[in-house]
Amino acid sequence: MTSTRSDEQLLAAWRAGERRAGEQLFERYYEPVARFFFNKTDAGAELIQQTFLACVEAAGKFRGEGSFRSFLFAIAYRQLCRHYRDRKGERIDLTEVSVAAMEPSPSQVMVEGEELKLLLAGLRRIPVDCQVALELLYWEQLTTAEMAAALEIPEGTVKSRLRRGRALLREAIEALARSPDLASSTLMGIETWAGALRARAGLPAGSGEK
Repeated sequence: MTSTRSDEQLLAAWRAGERRAGEQLFERYYEPVARFFFNKTDAGAELIQQTFLACVEAAGKFRGEGSFRSFLFAIAYRQLCRHYRDRKGERIDLTEVSVAAMEPSPSQVMVEGEELKLLLAGLRRIPVDCQVALELLYWEQLTTAEMAAALEIPEGTVKSRLRRGRALLREAIEALARSPDLASSTLMGIETWAGALRARAGLPAGSGEK
């Protein structure tokens, strides 16, 4: 049964020793965290586990200044960055390198529809920092403030990454598409394809904060 308590209420109960409250938090966020990794690496299962273990260790540091989900995505993002740097070296620049350049065939959920497949491929062709920002927006519908907290950057930088990411994504999709019509329908329907992915993961389309 899904808990009706808020993230903050569950976290407070978990800290107070209610183990089930922690389990409910992880049940609530398993799919979003899994979705965070699936289009970026073939080590998703390991990174999901590492993210939740790190969350357990860091739970006492969460002071409630932002949302719990931005706190959790911050941990997931740090795990992803560490994963890439462990594989490719500390000097890797995630503002320039793409997932496609580092991991040509990461594990993905099975998706149907040419547009969604093209969108996922296009996202993997843009720099990692832009891909992460766009996916947090499209998949999780995080606010600018939540993204800033999760990525540990100013809100102005979030907006810059989103602008750059959208421009690069358009270029990638146009280059990858088998026809101009497919590129156009993919770009015009990004919110539709994002909703399809959320629904596939059991989340209602349009359920996030604006």
